[in-house]
Amino acid sequence: MTLYYSLVFLLLVAEMVIFMALIVPLPFTWRRKLFTLISESPIIAKLQYGMKITFIFILILFIDSVNRVYRVQLELSSSDDSGRGGRNASLGGIERMEVQARKFYSQRNMYLCGFTLFLSLILNRTYVLIVDVLRLEEEVKTLRGDPKGKKGTSAKDIGGVGEVGALKEELAAKDRDMENLKKQVENMQKEYNRMGDQVSGKAL
Repeated sequence: MTLYYSLVFLLLVAEMVIFMALIVPLPFTWRRKLFTLISESPIIAKLQYGMKITFIFILILFIDSVNRVYRVQLELSSSDDSGRGGRNASLGGIERMEVQARKFYSQRNMYLCGFTLFLSLILNRTYVLIVDVLRLEEEVKTLRGDPKGKKGTSAKDIGGVGEVGALKEELAAKDRDMENLKKQVENMQKEYNRMGDQVSGKAL
């Protein structure tokens, strides 16, 4: 196995370890702190950017390995056709073993790169789903008035938790403003009626 495919294999193992770490059941506060650290750490952000570039190279390796498998398959089928045409049997057997070995290595590289790319998509989706679950749990705690739920830091930590509570407070403030406006309109109407009565009394 060449160096870059060895690195792809190590990346695949690292992805499996990270996936197992993501699905390990942890208490809510520990999980929230962990994902807050992941989402706010600049080092992890740079690492994620570097991994995106790495996965582009792995995609190129995957396409190359698929091309190699296709070419080896064509070569194998052509060797079968030439073997039926009466070539030297021992030479044909040696060539066939070489082609079969190249086919095995090409298929191994294709599966290695393919599973690495596929697991990266699964990791990304799993991370997004866990963040959504944490946000919803935080929102439920906030709406229920649980003291363990953080109202102030939830929107910053995991993307918008407590937004419903803030909107409800804003709606209540607007309702109070509307009541104040109604009272002012009623007072102005009473004052207008009083002044109208006074003017009409003077006219009489």
